[in-house]
Amino acid sequence: MGKIRVLSGRQACDILKRHGFLEVRQHGSHVIMQKRLPDTTITVPVPNHAELRLGTLQSIIRQSGLPRSEFEV
Repeated sequence: MGKIRVLSGRQACDILKRHGFLEVRQHGSHVIMQKRLPDTTITVPVPNHAELRLGTLQSIIRQSGLPRSEFEV
């Protein structure tokens, strides 16, 4: 398992977009990303900050269901 790299909120959104997530709205400093599946919708709020904290990024990875390797160095 590699080390998770430091990402901005915009970079995290770009990774999510590459995997089918769409930016549906922005509420304050949070961008709301969604991916529609046949039986459910995955919603991931992403803070639009210059640098995301490690715990926040781990939460985004967990909620999105994407492999951790997408966010590693």
